[in-house]
Amino acid sequence: MATYNTQFDAANTAVRAFLTRLGEYYLGRSFNTSVNGQAKHDWLKIRDEIFEGKCAYCGKTSGTLQMDHLIMMNRSEYGLHHPGNIVPVCNRCNKRSKDKKKNYNKWEDHLLFICERDNEKSLFAERWKKIRDHINQGKFAYPKLTTEEKKAIQIIVENLYESVKSEFEQALELYKKLDESFGDKKAD
Repeated sequence: MATYNTQFDAANTAVRAFLTRLGEYYLGRSFNTSVNGQAKHDWLKIRDEIFEGKCAYCGKTSGTLQMDHLIMMNRSEYGLHHPGNIVPVCNRCNKRSKDKKKNYNKWEDHLLFICERDNEKSLFAERWKKIRDHINQGKFAYPKLTTEEKKAIQIIVENLYESVKSEFEQALELYKKLDESFGDKKAD
C-alpha cells in the first residue's frame, strides 16, 4: 500500500479500472476473481489445471501462486484484465524484470530472464509454448485485437490518464480558493 498518494496514483488506478472493464467487455461478463463465481472458477482452472499448480515462469510450486498479467495493465502495454492474459506466478517471479533502459520487460523477456537466473535456459521453449498456447487457444484465449483497436485503447488510456491528473490539480486549486474564502470567515 502506498504511503504517499499522488495524482499519478489516481491516474494509474483509473487506467487499470478501464482496462479491467474493457477486458470484461471482450469476455462478455465480469472477471472479478476476488469473489466466488465464474471468474474465480476460471482463475483456479488456469492455476491448477492449465499450469498444474506451478509458476508459469520458473515451474516451481513453492508458496502461494499469484496472478500476473502477461501483457501488463499499464500505460505502456495496455493489457486487459482477461483470463487469457493471466498466469500463476510465485512471489519471486512476480516482480517483472527490467531492460537496460529501466523499462519493464515484456513477458517473453521476463521468462528468459528467469530461465537464465535459475540456470534453466533449456526449459525456456517449453515454458514459452505453454504460456503462448494459453494466450492464443481454447476457452481463455486473449482477444485478437486489431491494430485499430490497439491504437484506440492507447489513445483512450493516455487521455484518461491525463484527464485524471488534470482533475486532481483542478480539485486542489478549487480547494485552495474555497479555503481562502473560509479564512475570511474565520477572521470574523
